[in-house]
Amino acid sequence: MPSVADLLEQHELAARRGVGGLREEADRIQAELAEAEQKWQEWAIARRRVDTVPAPDGGTTDDIEVTRSREMRTRSAPGDAAKPKSQVPV
Repeated sequence: MPSVADLLEQHELAARRGVGGLREEADRIQAELAEAEQKWQEWAIARRRVDTVPAPDGGTTDDIEVTRSREMRTRSAPGDAAKPKSQVPV
């Protein structure tokens, strides 16, 4: 029959192994997190740089997006639809 000291030592060893395994897993997750954050930052930088690229008319790409969204709203306005029996240019 094992002594109390032997049992305590076995439990301590099992706990130490568990802590070691969790530390390894935490290190792996920290490395993955750092890599994911780096990619995220790179994409954010790329988007900011694209947003500052001048458009052909001297504006920025933000201006182009605003203009496009306004054009889409104007085109799809129900009052601008063709009237019944009206002639549509070819």
